[in-house]
Amino acid sequence: MFTIPAAGPWSAAVLRRRWLRWPLPALAAWAVAWLLFVALRAGDVSPLVATLAASGTGMGLGRFGATRMRKAVIAAGFPLSLLASGAAGALPAWAWLLPLALLLLLYPRQAWRDAPLYPTPAGALDALALALPLPPGARVLDAGCGLGHGLRALRRAYPRARLEGVEWSWPLALVARAACPQAHVRRADLWAGSWADYDLVYLFQRPESMARALDKACSEMRRGAWLASLEFEAAGWQPHSQLRCPDGRVLWLYRLPLQRARKAASSETVTSR
Repeated sequence: MFTIPAAGPWSAAVLRRRWLRWPLPALAAWAVAWLLFVALRAGDVSPLVATLAASGTGMGLGRFGATRMRKAVIAAGFPLSLLASGAAGALPAWAWLLPLALLLLLYPRQAWRDAPLYPTPAGALDALALALPLPPGARVLDAGCGLGHGLRALRRAYPRARLEGVEWSWPLALVARAACPQAHVRRADLWAGSWADYDLVYLFQRPESMARALDKACSEMRRGAWLASLEFEAAGWQPHSQLRCPDGRVLWLYRLPLQRARKAASSETVTSR
């Protein structure tokens, strides 16, 4: 039986938690957005284009918020501060609808219950094939593939697998196709399609959607198939094993048929070097 070693004061996980302590993510995101806006205006870029670029950057950095409210605060910080500063005087009134339109384009209303943009960190899945070997030609699905970071990580782990991705936002699906051309990416609802034919389904969702994901896996996936969840554990279910990723996150591995969690944890934990 392997155990996860305690994180030292200078470990990647501890440093990450310190640097992401609120309100540092908000202050950093607002500063980046403003620096981009100022740089673009100094380069004679139109106010409208500079505002859209800086607002989009702020929305992207909103993923570092720990809660929905903090994500919204980070995303709204630059547009609101720009309006309050008076620097947006050259913008037409309707221009303030464009950041909202951009947000709705990237995150359609149907996807609001799912995770926001959570890119899989580089190298997070490098040791997955050692802990969970799959035969050549195995079908692997990235459910909610976003910009394709998870697909690229899965490609490194399983170069001979049949990779597929599903993403509801069509702009993100287009980017994912370009980022990982070896995978077949569909623009679809990850909850509507069947998971029955997959050997492995990879998720980087959020805690609130894990119960739904496990229920779907139980009802659709065959015996011996795998479900992998980065960072978020499925409460009430016993993981087959846990994989410690290089950045300190835990990859939770569940094998079908799923078992209800026991009071005393006895799952195997593997540390990735």
